[in-house]
Amino acid sequence: MPKVKVYNMLGEQVEEIELNENIFGIEVNQHVVYEVVKNQLANKRQGTQSAKTRAEVRGGGRKPWRQKGTGRARQGSIRAPHFSGGGVTFAPKPRDYSYKVPKKVKRLAMKSALTSKVLNNEIIVIDDIKFDAPKTKDMANFLTKINADKKALIVMGEKNDNVIKSANNIPNVQTALVNTLNVYDILKYNSFIITKDAVRKVEEVYA
Repeated sequence: MPKVKVYNMLGEQVEEIELNENIFGIEVNQHVVYEVVKNQLANKRQGTQSAKTRAEVRGGGRKPWRQKGTGRARQGSIRAPHFSGGGVTFAPKPRDYSYKVPKKVKRLAMKSALTSKVLNNEIIVIDDIKFDAPKTKDMANFLTKINADKKALIVMGEKNDNVIKSANNIPNVQTALVNTLNVYDILKYNSFIITKDAVRKVEEVYA
């Protein structure tokens, strides 16, 4: 079983815990991770782009000039795509880009992402994170003491408004709960900071 050190908020080691090897010690499946990240990004797309075709552009009902005898090419409408102000050929329309990925694939991708953090020594386990009041400076000091990277994801077992508000104003620092954790966020941030109770909850959810 993989072992990791547990630190307090001062950056001091307080203990060492074993992680569930079925979650934090599997063989990383890069393809599954890629498929799930691609799915997440596709599901985030709004798909609200829209342009008008020649049938939807206002005007152009009258033939601009007669068919023959002008010396110019025949035209049926000034709203054809090659005219200024005309419609768009194959105009984009609102669409839904989202699609579903099997649950087993999602679970495997999550385990692979968590394992990669352990293998790359990017996981930092904290015994508990508490602030008396929301204060950005306290959060910045905490991240410095535990040697966290500038891009950090803080995962908590339970919602803590003081922690969330303290991190809100720091660029590239995000907070998450175990039930909102996703593969894309795990891989996006270099430092994966997680509380001890959140580790146990992750092991319960993905066991």
